[in-house]
Amino acid sequence: MLKLTGIKKSYQTGDFVQHALKGIDLELGKNEFVAILGASGSGKTTLLNIIGGLDRYDSGDLVINGKSTKQFKNSDWDAYRNNCIGFIFQSYNLISHISVLENIELGMTLSGMPFKKRRKKALEALEKVGLKEHAHKKPNQLSGGQMQRVAIARALVNNPDIILADEPTGALDSKTSVQIMELIKEISKNKLVIMVTHNAELANRYATRVVELKDGEVINDSSPRKEKTENNNFHIRKTAMSYKTALNLSFRNIITKKGRTLLTAFASSIGIIGIALILALSNGFDIQIDKFERDTLSSLPIMITEQATNLDEESISKIENDIKNDELTSYPKEDIIYPQKPILNTMIHQNVFTEEYINYIEQINPKLVSGIGYTRTTGLNIISKVNGQYKPINTLELGFTTLPKQLENSTSNVIEDNYDLLFGRMPQNKNELVLIVDSKNRVSTILLEALGLDITKEQISFEEIYNIELKLVFNDDYYKNVGNYFTMSMDFENLYKKDTAVSLKFVGILRGKENNQLSANSTGVIYTEELIEEVISQNKESNIVKVQMEKNYNVLTGEQIDNTDEGESVKKTLLTYLGAYDIPVVINIYPKDFESKEEIIAYLDKYNENKENKDKILYTDLAAMISSLSGNIMDAITIVLIAFSAISLIVSSIMIGIITYISVLERTKEIGILRALGARKKDISRVFNAETFIIGFTSGLIGLLIARILIFPMNIIIKNLTNLANVAQLNPIHALILLFISITLTIIGGFIPAKMASKKDPVEALRTE
Repeated sequence: MLKLTGIKKSYQTGDFVQHALKGIDLELGKNEFVAILGASGSGKTTLLNIIGGLDRYDSGDLVINGKSTKQFKNSDWDAYRNNCIGFIFQSYNLISHISVLENIELGMTLSGMPFKKRRKKALEALEKVGLKEHAHKKPNQLSGGQMQRVAIARALVNNPDIILADEPTGALDSKTSVQIMELIKEISKNKLVIMVTHNAELANRYATRVVELKDGEVINDSSPRKEKTENNNFHIRKTAMSYKTALNLSFRNIITKKGRTLLTAFASSIGIIGIALILALSNGFDIQIDKFERDTLSSLPIMITEQATNLDEESISKIENDIKNDELTSYPKEDIIYPQKPILNTMIHQNVFTEEYINYIEQINPKLVSGIGYTRTTGLNIISKVNGQYKPINTLELGFTTLPKQLENSTSNVIEDNYDLLFGRMPQNKNELVLIVDSKNRVSTILLEALGLDITKEQISFEEIYNIELKLVFNDDYYKNVGNYFTMSMDFENLYKKDTAVSLKFVGILRGKENNQLSANSTGVIYTEELIEEVISQNKESNIVKVQMEKNYNVLTGEQIDNTDEGESVKKTLLTYLGAYDIPVVINIYPKDFESKEEIIAYLDKYNENKENKDKILYTDLAAMISSLSGNIMDAITIVLIAFSAISLIVSSIMIGIITYISVLERTKEIGILRALGARKKDISRVFNAETFIIGFTSGLIGLLIARILIFPMNIIIKNLTNLANVAQLNPIHALILLFISITLTIIGGFIPAKMASKKDPVEALRTE
């Protein structure tokens, strides 16, 4: 029946080779109960795995009913395990998330047996081992002896020729062990039973034949036999797991992890929800953009900078004509370079801010603006006291910016309109500061550390901010004259304590209003316009400024300044930093509301009337720039939003891959059990693909259900805001497509882990706990 000829097996780890079997010769016949004895490492388990088709021999031959297995393919070995072998393991190796009955049916399912027939046979097998009343229990509801009986029933139910038992009583008490051994002995009356054990007493008591192994060789055989076995056209029916079985196994496993599965499906559904809502709401985007323009963009400032991009019709027309009249041919073959003036440079306009223009800005109708902000590049010499140490502060670390100036008789205030006062009050004097926190009351650790606060603390009270005192030092104290150059004074303690230093104190803490996202996430320190005016007033008369005015080199670094336009620009920038000029580099005008913006624009345009192009002051209307794109942007917005939502789908696909990989690790023993029962590699892949299919299907349904639910309140909101009914409607075809996409992406995400699962060594998998 079974013949082993010269079976050898070795394992290699690095340069070390372990010879597990060194030429085993055995002939085993039907109705034998063969016990294989041997100490640990003697090769008995390796021999059992080779006989069972779980492991492959290196050389020799394993002959089954006269048929050599030398030419067996993987599918032949899978079919061999399913049809010819029944395994009884020491640790039972039952799949915990399916019932006792379903565990017994697995082998028959793989061989393609119809449901009614396999159910009948499984119940009969359970009855034989005395466990019919436990058919619908889970394995963990049984005792050790009962689980081993289930394992025996599973081994017998498909009527295999050979039963392989690996230490079948190793995990049982003595009384239960006797019961199990009596049951196995009864089985051996009709089948070949091969049992691996290290218990000689047990082997001699129950086995009809004892084979002893040592160091991979047979050293004793109590009843050797020599039979002539002839080829009897031995055929094995191929195994195949159905998709239904794979889905059932995966579904039962998922049921045991309902919480994790639902969370995974929900996380994966977020992209589906996003895309579904985008598609449903795309018809109502025009209305929303209009509302966005009027309610949000009105708070954006009109920005006037030293350099502005000229996008008027004349400039654009000139560029178009230059392109049209370009006589050069494309892709020339000559080795020649043609200089070309950058197109962007032709569109840059230099705004020249003068005191006249600044006065013109400040004479604007105060009822139209909520504030005017000036940005200057003048440096502020700030010194702080941190843990008794005095040090200068880089104002960039503090996010220093000027408080927008409120015009007299103005009925609106840009700060009050956009920020809530959390603590203290607004600045009333020039030496008072306010701190801005973001929507979560957070402030950068860099800023807090610069202020001298302990950033290792989880929370900092408002009072701690309120007690901080900084000192502003003017140029004549801050810079020392050393010959023809100036250097920063390093005696910071003395500078901090000087009577001429201006004490700066925090008097309030602000946070952006909840309905204004533009201000809700801004942080930093705000100082008054009066403070910077005093700094410039003092510093423009300082010694360093007067010397720098006369010298053609940088008095701080000694670097030469060329007598060119570029050099003059560098010198002006340096002098501006030192406080020589009071002209800002950026002016921000904050309209009171959307309607006021148009009047402000008209006022600014009026200044440019009858002026040459070089004398004009151009501005950037941020609100108009954004709203001008709304005409043809609907399709682009939809595509872009879908693309972003699709990214979340891709991320969720990666997440599914990780979850599936974790599932592979958790179900490694199950993989070994299925392979031992005859499951093919593709069947293992099918099990995990079925799991990702279920998750993808669930995810898609959850996403579409949530999106459908969200459409109702969204339509009510749109109805209340715009008087348009049922703007959001999800097309059923779109829903089906999204469900298909969800399933496809999750299957793709789980493909690699499923493939990895199919390649696992069944022997290693069965050893996993």
